[in-house]
Amino acid sequence: MEYTVSADEIRRVKGLGFLQDKRYPDVFNARVITVNGKISAAQHRALAEAAEKFGSGELAMTVRLTIEIQGVKYENIEPLRAFLAEHGLYTGGTGKKVRPVVSCKGTTCQYGLIDTFALSEKIHKRFYEGMREISLPHKFKIAVGGCPNNCVKPDLNDVGVIGQRMPTVYPDKCRGCKKCRVETACPIRIAQVREGKIVIPAEECNHCGRCRYMCPFGAVTDYRNGYKIYLGGRWGKRVAQGRAMSKIFTDEEEVMSVIERAILLFRDEGIDGERFADTVARLGFENVERRLIGE
Repeated sequence: MEYTVSADEIRRVKGLGFLQDKRYPDVFNARVITVNGKISAAQHRALAEAAEKFGSGELAMTVRLTIEIQGVKYENIEPLRAFLAEHGLYTGGTGKKVRPVVSCKGTTCQYGLIDTFALSEKIHKRFYEGMREISLPHKFKIAVGGCPNNCVKPDLNDVGVIGQRMPTVYPDKCRGCKKCRVETACPIRIAQVREGKIVIPAEECNHCGRCRYMCPFGAVTDYRNGYKIYLGGRWGKRVAQGRAMSKIFTDEEEVMSVIERAILLFRDEGIDGERFADTVARLGFENVERRLIGE
């Protein structure tokens, strides 16, 4: 039997991760958080059982790497939440708050330069869970990418983190080979042999690390691993391209500190209803960058 759920109650359960199915007055889709886009086989089985017991028997993937249990009747919301809790799962991911983190599979990907699953889990616990009670001017999205392939579009999130591998070139070891393996391996074609020596322009290099160990004479073997941080990206009705901070970070805790300061700056100086991209534009990128690093 269908019955109408009040507007206040619809807003309340939305805060719990239950979004109303527009086709029915008392049916919702339950958004289940996956932390970093990865869940166990046992949790998969629990989700399938939950969908059959409390929903329509269908599961849907969201673009933010959460899972929706479709067709949950209003009266099944609390029983579903209790069932999920027994299996270490919970709903959420809505509201003017830090949203669930999106991570690529850089931990296992051949191109991954950082442990994306581990970093995303730390971000999730510290900011999604740890700052869940903090209300922001708007939603705040974070993405972690393992390399410059940008599969999860970190530069289109409020804050995006991308793994980096910065090469050190030893010109004295370069033999100036007619067919240079480093030059051939460079996917963006900026590594070139000039006047008999390999050159990788630092200002053009995207730090993908694909040239690592390519030189048989050791001209490009040493690297520094790090993180590039983008600020003020946004995807949606009004797209904004995030801008990279001028510093490449080499310490994970410093990355966490920058993210925390960005969230708190948005909380304190953002205008209700505006996205972080608008806050950054209004305050000035250089000003925001200085405050995130220096204060």
